[in-house]
Amino acid sequence: MATTSDFRNGFCMEIKGALWTIVEFQHVKPGKGPAFVRTKLKNLQTGKTVDNTFPAGHKVTEIRIERRNYQFLYKDDMGYNFMNMQTYEQVSLQEALINAPQFLLDGQMVEIMFHAEKELPLSCDLPAFVVQEITYTEPGVRGDTATNVTKPATVESGATVNVPLFINQGDKIKIDTRTGAYGERVKK
Repeated sequence: MATTSDFRNGFCMEIKGALWTIVEFQHVKPGKGPAFVRTKLKNLQTGKTVDNTFPAGHKVTEIRIERRNYQFLYKDDMGYNFMNMQTYEQVSLQEALINAPQFLLDGQMVEIMFHAEKELPLSCDLPAFVVQEITYTEPGVRGDTATNVTKPATVESGATVNVPLFINQGDKIKIDTRTGAYGERVKK
């Protein structure tokens, strides 16, 4: 059992049979009344985020999680298949557990979070930024340099990203997987 003094960002707990992780928290000691902890919790199964308040010293059931590196192999009708490079163990995940499945490429490394006691996969996170090549985009018009003008571009994973007009087919770009936004052009 853990108490509110053990809370930190990323702390995982079980509340009423559901698994939750702390996104952010704040200890509050008002001038009048008892102290409490204000939290923002994310449900690990559904991805839903809720605000919750705990009285100071409240006990919760801590869940031990492990983060393991896996390599993406392929996608089939059962889901997305990954392999642990140390044990060669394979795991299949549904699309809902992956934070940005549209940017997955064969052989890409990801981090999968597991419930340590039950060996249950909870989520799959791609790196914060991935580099991919533009496979198709319309050519930019010379002289059309209005600020913040973008055009759609298809990257090698098949996803569509809005890019600035100076990006051409064959260029490599850095993409933020958390937002799906263009980051920068990568030099060859």
